[in-house]
Amino acid sequence: MTIEPVRIGIAGAGLIGRRHAEAISAVPGVVLHAIADPSDGARAWAGEAGVQWCSSLDEMLADAPPDGVVVATPNALHVAHGHACVAARIPALIEKPLASDLAEGRALVEAGESAGVALLVGHHRRHNALVRHARQRILEGALGRIAVVNGLFWVMKPEGYFDTPWRREPGGGPLLINLIHDIDLLRYLVGEIRSVRAVQSNLLRGNPVEDTAAILMQFENGALGAFTLSDTVVAPWSWELTARENAAYPATGQSCYTIGGDRASMELPSGGIWRHTGDRSWMTPISVEHHPAGSDDPLFAQILQFARVIRGEEPPLAPAREGLRTLEVIDAIKRAAASGEAVEL
Repeated sequence: MTIEPVRIGIAGAGLIGRRHAEAISAVPGVVLHAIADPSDGARAWAGEAGVQWCSSLDEMLADAPPDGVVVATPNALHVAHGHACVAARIPALIEKPLASDLAEGRALVEAGESAGVALLVGHHRRHNALVRHARQRILEGALGRIAVVNGLFWVMKPEGYFDTPWRREPGGGPLLINLIHDIDLLRYLVGEIRSVRAVQSNLLRGNPVEDTAAILMQFENGALGAFTLSDTVVAPWSWELTARENAAYPATGQSCYTIGGDRASMELPSGGIWRHTGDRSWMTPISVEHHPAGSDDPLFAQILQFARVIRGEEPPLAPAREGLRTLEVIDAIKRAAASGEAVEL
């Protein structure tokens, strides 16, 4: 029996929207159905792709309803576009962050759950084979009891990146655009976060939004964590430059996460696990072993899973409620930075 391809529409013709289109074109059983974006560039792109162009998501949902929608519009539009998909009873994969406002994000999650409409959030790193492998090793106890976690996101974003005005305003900085991925991945690998402290700065760029921040975390399992991020330093340590997920970023061969337990420690994304060769002592030789875990593009895997969710074959790996929980941590970090006090979750 022939199975009809899953028709996916894209709302938003920016960089991430086009990356999703590449994934759709590469995944069997999935086709790009329509593009919704008011720009002339989006109209031209739709023509080149041979699909319908719509000036808005509402127009797409009314005139060319797909089986599912990828919401890749600016952050401030995610909630409204998510609600539009729920009202049309069409599953949506909403790019992170789920919302710029926590209360609005919570209302969107509840609306989707009440209506029985699947809402996914674009935390694509959960679909990375090396992440799945690392999580399995941690769950198996390879590291023992986790005591400490460290993470880095240090990059130099070019000045042209900020030609898009919303990237210079609150909600458009590295906390919501970049750290949110890292926090989601740390939650996925290590567990829920109980409390945070944070400081942030706009010292170097001077925009209304932060360019640098430092965070301390306590996990529910008792582990402690530290994370520093900046989009204005020259450095090789970030998931983008180390994980080889996107060929647009030059790979540095470094790692940006370390997770330490009482039996071993792991570095990611290299996947190396460090153990003593004899007694667990700093006086005993220590060595690393690597376990290959594949290198498929996680955006492709995410679209493949989205299609299975649309067909009702499985639940989302990153449902909107998980995106909300990650957003709650980011909100706590912002409040901690503003108050100078620890914030409990």
